[in-house]
Amino acid sequence: MGFKVILSPQAIERLEEIVRYIARDNPSAAERFGMRLIDQAQLLGDFPEVGSPYRKRPGVRRLLCKPYFIYYRVKEREQVVEVLDYWHSARQEPELL
Repeated sequence: MGFKVILSPQAIERLEEIVRYIARDNPSAAERFGMRLIDQAQLLGDFPEVGSPYRKRPGVRRLLCKPYFIYYRVKEREQVVEVLDYWHSARQEPELL
């Protein structure tokens, strides 16, 4: 059985921002891309170590889902993957909670 995947309030807010931004030009593409970001996060439940360690924050990993990074933390004891944020790879790195 895989890990439970939860999205932090910050990740949910960022996901909504991404989808709203894309939807201004193409609502159907926004929906598809939003689902792609959610699907990639859900994949972490079965493969929590697939992302690379984030060197600036111990215990945090990131997975590239072009053009965004999914920042997350694996909580082994609780069998949980916590998605911390979605962040565009062209932007300066985020301040994570």
